[in-house]
Amino acid sequence: MLKSTFHNARSALPFILPALLLIVLFVFLPIIFNLYYSMFRWSTFEVNRVFVGLDYYVKLFHDPVFYTALKNNSLYALISLLFQVGGGLVIAAILEEKVIRRWQPFFRTVFFLPAVISISVVGLMWQLLYNPEIGLINGALKTIGQTEWMHSWLGDSKTAIYAVVAVSQWQYTGYMTMLFLIAMHKIPGELYEAAMIDGANRLRTFFHITIPQLREMILVGSMITVIGAFKVFDEVYVMTFGGPGRSTEVLGTMLYRAAFRNDEMGYASTIGTIIFVITLGLSLLQMRLAKTGQEV
Repeated sequence: MLKSTFHNARSALPFILPALLLIVLFVFLPIIFNLYYSMFRWSTFEVNRVFVGLDYYVKLFHDPVFYTALKNNSLYALISLLFQVGGGLVIAAILEEKVIRRWQPFFRTVFFLPAVISISVVGLMWQLLYNPEIGLINGALKTIGQTEWMHSWLGDSKTAIYAVVAVSQWQYTGYMTMLFLIAMHKIPGELYEAAMIDGANRLRTFFHITIPQLREMILVGSMITVIGAFKVFDEVYVMTFGGPGRSTEVLGTMLYRAAFRNDEMGYASTIGTIIFVITLGLSLLQMRLAKTGQEV
């Protein structure tokens, strides 16, 4: 038996070796080099590097902007869980209703369309919508007589981060809805029929059949959403670039600013390492939760 297993492993090695080499070359080596470079003060315009050890990590954890960025990423994750995962699940359940199912292809296209639009286009479009003078949002509020609600959404440090996060929810909730719809199609219809015969209403079948059957997809979707929230960059870069006053700074824009605006490559590598540690921790948590769910 052991000999057969060893023979199968050797037979499979030529097929998996190219993939392993690519993973080592483009995943593990960059991680190792990034950790190495985070211990040096270096610049793109200088040949020599100065060893500083863990000084950049000490600097990072004493930087108030880091905690602002961490808070914004966490806010991104919480709101995305609520709207993309929770909202996407509810929308998918509604689209699966018999009354609406005949129109499902149309609604699928409508909800999924924002996810395929370039983030640069989305950012510029919403910048125009948020414009305090000619933007559609303030224009609509003025039309219905709610002038007290008119606001400089991206120009106020108290509302800017929420305005940016809202754009992500508009763009990606439809994507999560499509994932849940695909998973719902695999749920046996007999479960719903038996529940209806026992007198269960739509709400009870949703909580006692749909959600338990989609447990793995909900877990995967939640972790994709949370990890994506800690890697977010494009939306903030296009719309505010961390402003006003660094109020919308996230870890991604903080890294970009350190590397390509301040030419502090070692400090940028340190921020990159912290992002890796956070996302790795979330990935391990996903694996742990998935294993626990399977044991239950």
